[in-house]
Amino acid sequence: MTPDDVAPLSRPFSVLHLPPQGTEVEVETTAEERGALARDLGLPAIEALSARFHVRGTPARVHVRGRVSATIVQSCVVTLEDFASELAEEVEVTFRAPAADGKRFDPAEEVEADLDAPDDLVGDRIDLGAITAEFLALGLDPYPRKPGVEFAADPEEGAEGAGGSPFAALARLRQERGS
Repeated sequence: MTPDDVAPLSRPFSVLHLPPQGTEVEVETTAEERGALARDLGLPAIEALSARFHVRGTPARVHVRGRVSATIVQSCVVTLEDFASELAEEVEVTFRAPAADGKRFDPAEEVEADLDAPDDLVGDRIDLGAITAEFLALGLDPYPRKPGVEFAADPEEGAEGAGGSPFAALARLRQERGS
């Protein structure tokens, strides 16, 4: 993504005046946003996409918890037919203000890895639309199968089954050529 690219789903949310108990935020999407996001994710369609978040914290550290729900259309990797499926992803993300000294990660320094380290806040806003799109993408099945479809190897193509091992086909070919 270049700086000129526009995110297909953006919902900036200011964290400056969060109440102590936090606040509930809902993200509803338009047909245009779902279409653009479907193109970006390589999906035939996104029929419905919404999210509900509870945002709490301070301007220096913000915690977002919620759920992304969608009805998506994917192409079956076995039959290549499109089919609709439901997706629901739990969300839990923490943001923090960058260090006061402006120091960022230095790959030359030895550090202990924190696989779930907080993301840096950029300004006084977080983008709940980007979080929605990210968790939708994370929840996609990379090899979707239409319900009830099973992959069955074709025994005519030399797989184990009708002709034994794959090398049996090579042996038959060698005999046919007379070598």
